[in-house]
Amino acid sequence: MTVGTAPRSILARLLAVLTGLLLLLSVARARAEGAVRTGTTEVGDPVPAPAEMESHPEVPIPPGDAPHTGDDVSVPPAPASFNKYDGGWIHFVYPPSVRERVQPLIADADLVRSELQARLGQTVLRRVNVYVARTPGEMATFAPEGAPFPKYAAGVAYSKIGLVLLTISPVYPNSRHDLLEIFKHELSHVALDDAVDGVAVPRWFNEGFAVFASGESSFTRLQTLWIATLGDDLLTLDQLEQSFPTDPTDASIAYAEAADVVRFLMRDQERHRFNSLIERIRRGQSFDGALNDAYGSDQASLEYEWREEVAKRYTFWPVFFSGTMVWFGALGLFVWGWRRRRRRNKETLARWAKEEAAEDELKRRRERGEEQARVHIVLSRASERAPRLRAPIPSEADVPKVEHDGQWHTLH
Repeated sequence: MTVGTAPRSILARLLAVLTGLLLLLSVARARAEGAVRTGTTEVGDPVPAPAEMESHPEVPIPPGDAPHTGDDVSVPPAPASFNKYDGGWIHFVYPPSVRERVQPLIADADLVRSELQARLGQTVLRRVNVYVARTPGEMATFAPEGAPFPKYAAGVAYSKIGLVLLTISPVYPNSRHDLLEIFKHELSHVALDDAVDGVAVPRWFNEGFAVFASGESSFTRLQTLWIATLGDDLLTLDQLEQSFPTDPTDASIAYAEAADVVRFLMRDQERHRFNSLIERIRRGQSFDGALNDAYGSDQASLEYEWREEVAKRYTFWPVFFSGTMVWFGALGLFVWGWRRRRRRNKETLARWAKEEAAEDELKRRRERGEEQARVHIVLSRASERAPRLRAPIPSEADVPKVEHDGQWHTLH
């Protein structure tokens, strides 16, 4: 039995079986590979917490790409050979050779600032310095003295002094490196710190806001959350608050979770509550207390509501956007296109055959008509010849005559 003649029920069952197998392969592959890029902060060696945070465990540990700095830290001087751009609230310092790469950042800076102010409900980013390096090694030389950053960071935000460091080249060769996304991510860290007036917030909240506000890796986050929901691998917010995982798979889930929880808190119908949360933290209220007062629920209740939404939101349909299903869909489209083209070719050949048959018939008819109209000369014997038709003899009156020398002559 061919595919074209198979009953729809059998095709549906075969498709369901293939989909199930692809789901299992997708989950297994995600667990086996593990290493997934998590926004601008790559998974790597854990960053040791500062001594003052170890002695005060209640102080949230900052993100690796947004380290806390002391009061004596200042913005380092810009290299004399670098170009400088003054955008009022933002200043860019970059090598002349990377000018074309920096221009999109300059063009979008004001729009990014407006979006962050709208999200946070506060006036933020009053003054920011952006140092753009050619390589990660060069970016490390721009770090303020006594304030190093993790070697795996593709961008760094020193929120307290309003300094953002970026690198044109990726940290790891051939890895995904979207400079504009990284720029938005680091600006989001600085903006959040400005909005809460430097009050420390949980790392999951800080990183989640930066990932969500920058819009980075939304497709990857969707797939990661779907796989984690399907495999029951979601982490609790307490786990995220204590420390972000260093295992690549768990870290990918942690960043995706953090961004989605922030999305949940910033839903359109809850936007005023999120702005209230930021304002309360800014006034000095603890994060837990501000969360409870702004949303009328504690963290545990909000997490429960989020998990219920995740169970509905990330169900079966995101599988169609996974890498495996994309290839499967592409294969299906190819087969469908091939069958459609084959059907069109058959229709075209049939149409051509009809047209050729009609032309042949018309040709035959024309040939028969020419045979009927053609004059045939047949030679026959004298006895069989038909009598000749003689021309009528004109009457004498009709024959012209002339007179010459007294005689009349007939003209022939």
